Amino acid sequence: MANPRIPYRFSDEGPQLVAPKEGAILVHLVVNVEHWQFEASMPRTIITPPHGKETVPDVPNFSWADYGMRAGLPRIIDAISSRGLPASTSFNAGVIQAYPRAAEAMHKAGWEFIGHGVHQKALNHTDGEESLIATSLDMIESFTGKRPKGWLSPGSRESHDTPDILKKQGIEYVFDWVVDDVPHWMSTKHGPLMALPYNLEVNDSIIYAVEKHASNEMFQRLSNTLSLFRRECLKQPRVLSLGLHPHLIGVPHRFESFEKMLDLLMSTPEVCFMTGEKMSQWYSSQVPAPPN
Repeated sequence: MANPRIPYRFSDEGPQLVAPKEGAILVHLVVNVEHWQFEASMPRTIITPPHGKETVPDVPNFSWADYGMRAGLPRIIDAISSRGLPASTSFNAGVIQAYPRAAEAMHKAGWEFIGHGVHQKALNHTDGEESLIATSLDMIESFTGKRPKGWLSPGSRESHDTPDILKKQGIEYVFDWVVDDVPHWMSTKHGPLMALPYNLEVNDSIIYAVEKHASNEMFQRLSNTLSLFRRECLKQPRVLSLGLHPHLIGVPHRFESFEKMLDLLMSTPEVCFMTGEKMSQWYSSQVPAPPN
């Protein structure tokens, strides 16, 4: 089976897009802020369990994530805010109760809140998916006063029904379908849903937690990506999202690389920074949603 939601084409054979006047490389900073439940198995681990037997509570691996919420996230907020940059948080709604100071700080910073479930648990590992999605959106709306328009599934994992449910719940754009460097429209039972580019390559979870590279690897990948995109964006704009996690990019030995990444982006003439909402408005103004 081919992609059941997004028709196949070469990247540059889609509609010709006009870049924003600020720049033809649209950069989206996405900070994944998650609630790892102390009383449950951890979504990822940095330390394997002794004798190969997983335990709950898993204090060392919980502490890995908890450190990010206490020390890493304030560093990230300060680095982004002090440079006057917009950002988004893909946000587990459970953070509102578990880490209220974190939720308040991102809201005060003006970040866009993107739905990301209630806790860090894949949608295809849960019962009652539609109820869970609705609950997470309701919780964020109650906290921020604005219902999220965007969605990134925990672990980017979906069920067969997820896009249909998201569209039914009022979501306008989703980041799970990382198929191109430009947006696409995707089909659902309830009408078109926009697929905005995310990133599985310039993403600290993949680079550090999965592939276990040295601290400077993410900066090098960003530099290489920008080198190519600066040439390609002469013909067609490019979207460059950065996937960030406080317990990974926010630790001391990697944080200098993160600041270098922000400064490199800011010094690149073709770059403009956008939230997911601004990016979706830019694309839909040029490529309206197709008829259902």
